[in-house]
Amino acid sequence: MLDGLRDIAQALSIALFGFSSGSAWIAAIVSPNTSYDRLDYSRADGHVRTLLISASNHIAFVLLAASALAVLAGAIGAGIVGGLSAAGFFTNRWTLAPKKKGEAPKGVRSSNKTKRVVAVSLTLIFTLVSVIATGLVIARV
Repeated sequence: MLDGLRDIAQALSIALFGFSSGSAWIAAIVSPNTSYDRLDYSRADGHVRTLLISASNHIAFVLLAASALAVLAGAIGAGIVGGLSAAGFFTNRWTLAPKKKGEAPKGVRSSNKTKRVVAVSLTLIFTLVSVIATGLVIARV
């Protein structure tokens, strides 16, 4: 009975890790390329930043669910790595958050382009971490 439950949890965990990796790839690579091809620069930049904020929250939630299923399947290492990846996706919320007035020193300009580049880089790095978690849950590590 428990072996069957572990097998189902492992399969669902693999599916959710794969879903999150694919979603991150679309949010970080596919959609921005389309946005910059079809829109002017400022609209495309705003679209990509909004997309990364929205998608990162959902991807982090899916990764947390996949991590919980991995632990249930007996892959503790995959659960830990998946949780780390979920935390990494959640940091995009803070990376792309608008600054409040009066926070920055006078005369200092904030670059939205730099924030976007950092958010895309973090998304790609933590996508790789979630792929590693997928491999760990397959091996039940």
